[in-house]
Amino acid sequence: MSIASARLGIRHVFLRDMVLSASIGIYPHEHAARQRVRINVDLGVEDEAARAGVAVGADELGRVVSYEKVADSVRSIATAGHTRLVETMAERIAESCLADPRVRSVRVKVEKLDIFPDAESAGVEIERLRG
Repeated sequence: MSIASARLGIRHVFLRDMVLSASIGIYPHEHAARQRVRINVDLGVEDEAARAGVAVGADELGRVVSYEKVADSVRSIATAGHTRLVETMAERIAESCLADPRVRSVRVKVEKLDIFPDAESAGVEIERLRG
C-alpha cells in the first residue's frame, strides 16, 4: 500500500500499532470491562514541497501534520466513554483527522485484541477521502 506520491504531492503520515484500553462492544460483559484495541492510522497529506518539485522543504512544524496531535486525538476518542462498534470508533478517528484541511485521505484500522482465543484480532479498516 503506497500512499506517498511526489507526482500527486502527497506525504504519508502514519501512526502504527497504538494499543489502548477502551470501553467498546455491544455485549453486557464488554460494558463492564475495558479491552485492548490496536489502532493504525494512515494519512495522505498535501506535500507542498513535492508538488513544487523541491527535494527538501523548510524545517518548520507549522507546515506539517503532527503525528503527535493525531496520537493525542486517537487516545482521546478511544478512551472517551463507551463505544458500541469498532466501526464507530474508526469513523470518529477518521473525522478528527480530516478536520485538518491538509489531510486528503485517511485510512483507520481498529482491532479488538482479546475478542477470540484462537485469533490475534478482529476489527475493521476504513478509508475516507476529503470531498
